[in-house]
Amino acid sequence: MQFHFADYVLDTSARELRLRSELIAVEPQVYDLLLYLIENRDRVVTKDDLVASVWGGRVTSDATLTSRIYAVRKAVGDSGQQQKLIRTISRKGLRFVGEVRTPPMDDELGELCAEPALNESSERIAALPLPDRPAIAVLPFANMSDDPDQDYFSDGISEDLITALSKLRWFFVIARNSSFAYKGKSVNIKEVGETLGVGYVIEGSVRKEGDRVRITAQLNDVATGSHLWAERYDRSLADVFAVQDEITEAIVASIEPQLYAAEHFHSKRKTPDSMDAWGLVMRAMSHFWRITPADYVKAQELLEKAIAIDPYYGQALAVLSASHTFCAYNGWSEMATSVPIAERAALAAVRADSEDPWAHHALGCVHVLLRRFDEALGEFELALKLNPSFALALSVYGLALTFSGHWEEAGVATTKALRLSPRDPFAAIYNGIAAHAQLVGRNYEEAMRLAGASIRLRTDHVSGYRMLTAAAAMAGKGEIATAALQELLRRQPDFSLAWIGKNLPFKYEADREHYLEAFRRAGLS
Repeated sequence: MQFHFADYVLDTSARELRLRSELIAVEPQVYDLLLYLIENRDRVVTKDDLVASVWGGRVTSDATLTSRIYAVRKAVGDSGQQQKLIRTISRKGLRFVGEVRTPPMDDELGELCAEPALNESSERIAALPLPDRPAIAVLPFANMSDDPDQDYFSDGISEDLITALSKLRWFFVIARNSSFAYKGKSVNIKEVGETLGVGYVIEGSVRKEGDRVRITAQLNDVATGSHLWAERYDRSLADVFAVQDEITEAIVASIEPQLYAAEHFHSKRKTPDSMDAWGLVMRAMSHFWRITPADYVKAQELLEKAIAIDPYYGQALAVLSASHTFCAYNGWSEMATSVPIAERAALAAVRADSEDPWAHHALGCVHVLLRRFDEALGEFELALKLNPSFALALSVYGLALTFSGHWEEAGVATTKALRLSPRDPFAAIYNGIAAHAQLVGRNYEEAMRLAGASIRLRTDHVSGYRMLTAAAAMAGKGEIATAALQELLRRQPDFSLAWIGKNLPFKYEADREHYLEAFRRAGLS
């Protein structure tokens, strides 16, 4: 959804604020605060409302609240003196008073990408069935420190715990992005379990003060609502990785004692020598998951700083590589510039830590763009062997299969990626890849459906528009193809038949020609 006010647009799909065509940089918490005020513009919002909804009920000082309100006003060209858009109501709270418009999408393109209608008996989100393995979700640990900027630290603890659990084949672990959809929100464990399709939920908190850290964690049984296990760890920061192993071991032991496998992940864990580098990578990851060109530039800057501190930091090298290939594939950067950088970083990541699934994922992405299909498939399969719950690697594995002509296997891979991470910001990408597989298989109606789902999830990304244009053109639906192509070219102006021929790595000439023919029919030159 887009909220239009003054000359600004707040895009909830892209999590972006724009002044006309200019992207306004805002911190995630500032964005959430602005969105909450706009969504509740029909009433006065109290301090308690903001603390409950934006800060997740955590104790928040007046100074912190004031600074965030100041940042919101600054982002939208307002101030405490003018109060053109955000008005302070004495002794009551705040109210967004600007005129807000939410224009609907028009024509058949809009209808295709609209939310599916719900009948009176249907639920908004159906409960997912439990898999055949113990299924577990790790919710983002709450930051209990006074400094909101330390969110990256508590996020990093949660992400590392997800990674550690995902290495164990005995668990079905929900991927990071679906779990993090609950960040900063009060949650009902039973609802989380039904929504994500899990039987167990881990939640906790992190309080960082000076060189000490306190981590609390508890394991909840969704069926009974009871706590199966809870523990508190007080450690110096130098021991934070050991604390992480303790938490993971305890969870494994609580769920299924015979699966106790501490030595397994002790032997595979490799930690960076520098906490500073680790902190930089955690900050970079928060940008990586936002999936915008500006965030990827920032992520790359942070990762390069981490690598300057620790040149053998495998995770930093791997994520740097993956960010460059993603930018190149989406037309955000030149292939000739980004791919060599990505290849050097990926090879260095594998040398630094051959057990890191991110390293093999990154190298697989490079191999795809360089048309080394067998090598690419091998790297993705190794990444998924190391971390079976790696939804992003699974989806790009599907892309590699698609470009290799194995569209049916690609469909299986992307379907599994969406099941692993059903509430994922990358879900738009996963749907776009699934649509590509169906396009290669000549299943045009299904490709259009998946492309529409991709666009509905992220209106700012090109993959959905590429697939919708091509599938609609081949299905003989010229009006939809024309509308989708216009939207595609607005987001990627340099997209052309020549760009396709140069940059998209089809293994078989017949598949390439089929793709080109689709865009010729749509009117692309």
